Amino acid sequence: MEINDHQNNDEGYYLKMVSGAFYIPRNRTLKPLGEDAHFICADRQTIGVADGVGGWAAYGIDAGKYARELMLNSAIAAARNSKGQADHDRGHDVDPKRVLREAFSRCAEVEGSSTACIVAHNDGALLAANVGDSGFMVFRDGKLLYKSPIQQHVDCVPCPPPYQLGNGVACDRPECASEMKVEVTAGDIVVLGSDGLLDNLLAPQIEKILETKRGRDGIQPEGLAKELADVAYSKSLDYGGKRDDITVVVGQIIYDKHKPLSALRRLLRLCCSFFFSS
Repeated sequence: MEINDHQNNDEGYYLKMVSGAFYIPRNRTLKPLGEDAHFICADRQTIGVADGVGGWAAYGIDAGKYARELMLNSAIAAARNSKGQADHDRGHDVDPKRVLREAFSRCAEVEGSSTACIVAHNDGALLAANVGDSGFMVFRDGKLLYKSPIQQHVDCVPCPPPYQLGNGVACDRPECASEMKVEVTAGDIVVLGSDGLLDNLLAPQIEKILETKRGRDGIQPEGLAKELADVAYSKSLDYGGKRDDITVVVGQIIYDKHKPLSALRRLLRLCCSFFFSS
């Protein structure tokens, strides 16, 4: 059924983001958890990905632990976080930068560092905060609509490192996160990923995969996330590819007639889903 914006407002329909994820660690045998982590907070329509900086391994530190703690605390913060009390009562408007700030503060004793990108949907608008070279893309009718910019310390040559959250003196803080807002509508696809995805699978290649879905039974977010991860993994093995952990979180914008949960019910249910690799 086609529903225009007028119907959306007057007949009780809401835009909603439903999400699924898939993760392929770089070395499934020796390091099955890898260094990526992600979360999906379904009730708050909020998703996130973090990529632990592998350079810490030279100092005997598993940066994946930092990424996992950051995402766990982000999921907890997203479950109860909003921009203001009025928005909180409506059950909308997670503030991704505030989520990052709270999660970061709870990782003060964890060694390592990580990039991070958090995306929240609020009835037709994506709000995002990004630190480093993870990021997200939005596709409409199978074509790229938006791609988030990456953050690098360009003054460091010849290989500018990405911005990264951590407790070391050279690490960055949540205040440096770039913030974005993207208007979306029903049918739009959000693809969030670590650089293992973004370095190996470009937007035109994702468009070709989305083209194969047109006219079928629709897109299943988890199935699409797996397909994108599998293709990125295959390309990472090719000449010129980048071997890395690959995390993909796919969000699909749909119409839903159910009203958003109240703040109290969300807190009572605490039904965030938090994903590590397995």
